[in-house]
Amino acid sequence: MLALTSDCDASIAGALDAGADDAVVLPVCAGEIAARLAARLRCHAPTVIVGGLQIDTVERRVERESRAITLLPREYALLLYLARSAGRCVGREELLAAVWGLSFDPGTNVVEVHVSRLRAKLDRGFAVPMLVTDKGRGYRLIDRADR
Repeated sequence: MLALTSDCDASIAGALDAGADDAVVLPVCAGEIAARLAARLRCHAPTVIVGGLQIDTVERRVERESRAITLLPREYALLLYLARSAGRCVGREELLAAVWGLSFDPGTNVVEVHVSRLRAKLDRGFAVPMLVTDKGRGYRLIDRADR
């Protein structure tokens, strides 16, 4: 993170273009710096945790309440994206772009099929589902506290 004394867009853009992960303009409060650092760490944390779900991004292992869940590569990518967006409704178009790398709708039900398979593996044997559908909007990975 880089602290700048000038708030002109060129200074901020220049710092980011030069490789800074983030830039703030002085004066800045300690709370903002702490929040920005926490956000950066969340994005790169080796373990993503949502409620009882743990995703080890180094070993590519997934557990829910200490039960191992075996996922195919695309299912893993889908779960990781939803976990990093936990609590937020993620639409089909966003998933196509983020998980499949598509900037267009292929006119198939590829998202729905993968979500269905992921839901079956993730929620099997548990009374409370974590992967829910917001009808007409998208999908959310939730913790019990989000209900």
